[in-house]
Amino acid sequence: MAVPKQRQSHSRTNKRRSQHKIEAPHLLHCPRCHEPRRPHRVCPNCGTYAGREVVVQRSDAGDDDS
Repeated sequence: MAVPKQRQSHSRTNKRRSQHKIEAPHLLHCPRCHEPRRPHRVCPNCGTYAGREVVVQRSDAGDDDS
């Protein structure tokens, strides 16, 4: 089994790990409501995907049964 002959220094280890950073998610604008959304996902604001309504949004104005 291959085993490294010498230990890597902290500097070299940190240089390699410097590329392991997290990226901000890419955002696109919904063509219907123009709110930011992730690509290839249903818009969380209006519930549309690929030009059609996929999720029916509930209205926020007093739909209480009580």
